[in-house]
Amino acid sequence: MLVKRLDLKVGFACNNNCRFCVVSNKREKGNKTTEEIKTDLKNSRDCGVSGVVFTGGEVTIRKDILELVSYAKDIGYETIQLQTNGRMLAYKTFCKKTISAGANQFCIALHGHIPELHDFLTRSPGAFNQVVQSIKNLKALGQFVTTNTVITKPNYKFLPEITRILLKYKVPQFQLAFVHADGNAWKNFDMIVPLKTLVRPYIYKSIDLASKTKTVAMVEAYPFCFMKGYERYCSERFIPPTEVKDVDYSIPNFDETRKNDGKCKGPQCKECRYDLICEGPWKEYPQKRGWNEFIPVPGQKIRSYNELV
Repeated sequence: MLVKRLDLKVGFACNNNCRFCVVSNKREKGNKTTEEIKTDLKNSRDCGVSGVVFTGGEVTIRKDILELVSYAKDIGYETIQLQTNGRMLAYKTFCKKTISAGANQFCIALHGHIPELHDFLTRSPGAFNQVVQSIKNLKALGQFVTTNTVITKPNYKFLPEITRILLKYKVPQFQLAFVHADGNAWKNFDMIVPLKTLVRPYIYKSIDLASKTKTVAMVEAYPFCFMKGYERYCSERFIPPTEVKDVDYSIPNFDETRKNDGKCKGPQCKECRYDLICEGPWKEYPQKRGWNEFIPVPGQKIRSYNELV
């Protein structure tokens, strides 16, 4: 299988300290050097990888980020995405410099519909206003903007309100990602991780709002058994073959690692019509909550995502 995308962890320094951060326990690892990152980029490009996602930590606070983006462009990466909390992109001058260097996709994190909620979750006063400004800046500059919202106990009832903000600013694609209970999210489990069953109507409402427009909505780490009638919105359907390069290790095929090590299936999953295509939840969730919420969907087995309507 030809890997199409490099997920490149540039390090774990960040100007937020999110209560749900899945990599908070990696902060002591610090950041990769400029040359280490260039080597990662070159090696993957030589193997035919055509897209890179710069992620962390927070990529935009690196002093060399423009140099790294420019290098990726120079050696032939076609898609260069920054996965970011968006705060630095509130400065239009920085947006312009990043675009000029070669970035052509931006995935912005928005976790609340009002400053009090987003700033509480990110533990960064003023962050909400910066995120909204970053979206406005990038849209004004003609960039492709997607967003990611981590579904948590404090924000799940406001997912439709968050969606309305994204529709207001004409964000063409967004993802709602059920919180991965590792790092800070594991430490704050009771405060941060909602019951999957309680989240469902708010996910459905968000999708319904998006479906009235041309906006693409996706839901990540929320198994098919919770998505009756909305199965085609499960984001696992759309994840391209991905190579991950972390600070101190590499994963050549993240699809296999995600399915075999990151997520898990319960004993009743074998009875579900989606068993052959479903990855199950992140494993930490049933470790805490068990499998009672996961109700197998009866019917003939689905063998391919292409069978979903």
